[in-house]
Amino acid sequence: MDILEFFGYLSALLIGIVLGLIGGGGSILAVPVLAYLFLVNEKVATAYSLFIVGVSALVGGLKQHKKGLVDWRTAFVFGIPAIIGISLVRHFVIPALPEIITTIGTFQITRRMVMFGLFSILMIPAAFSMLKDRKIKPEKRNVSYNYPLILIEGLLIGGITGMIGAGGGFLIIPALVLLANVDIKIAVATSLIIIAMNALSGFFLGDALTMTIDWQFLLSFTAISLVGIYIGSYLSNFIDGKKLKKGFGYFVFVMAIFIFYMEFFVKA
Repeated sequence: MDILEFFGYLSALLIGIVLGLIGGGGSILAVPVLAYLFLVNEKVATAYSLFIVGVSALVGGLKQHKKGLVDWRTAFVFGIPAIIGISLVRHFVIPALPEIITTIGTFQITRRMVMFGLFSILMIPAAFSMLKDRKIKPEKRNVSYNYPLILIEGLLIGGITGMIGAGGGFLIIPALVLLANVDIKIAVATSLIIIAMNALSGFFLGDALTMTIDWQFLLSFTAISLVGIYIGSYLSNFIDGKKLKKGFGYFVFVMAIFIFYMEFFVKA
């Protein structure tokens, strides 16, 4: 094991710890860890990230289910269009993307630039969602569904998730509140189940059918992250996760700039 792999597996543990401490967000680091520490290409990084994100979200979602906070009907209403969107992107769009998307003069825009560039751009609103104080007040609401908008939004989120290999919770939670009138606390918990359904469907219906998966590595990385989740959950009894969440939000913002710089300036 070389030094990059050592830090890669250490990062897998830290991803889990962050998830356990602040309840989300840590899995957004899976793509840069896989790409820059394990040196896998953009297709593999986003594919493996989907599996890691999906398993982590499923663990978190089931924990929220035990607390009675998951609205399963809403999860399926939102989740099914998202599953369709991500499965189509991972099975058909990603394999069809050429290595060189286009050329502007002597500047080549590659598939990696497009995928990681979009990823870095979407990391910014994700970071701001962590910096924002989310006031959760218990509130009874009559859940109602705007089905046409939910269909469009689900397909869009599924497609974006498929391109970048991240969960998209920062998009799903506002959609649940605005398009289904779901209480914010229920929305946060339910979004984990939607992310799990979305990410795992995209991986198994797309990537697992179109590429060779290194299961030994992927399961090892995921297992280490899960250990980190339980460590983080234990540490959350002693550490204020809300304060850490803001600090992590700033870190994600810096990582977004780093990824964009690496892809468009260093490797250009």
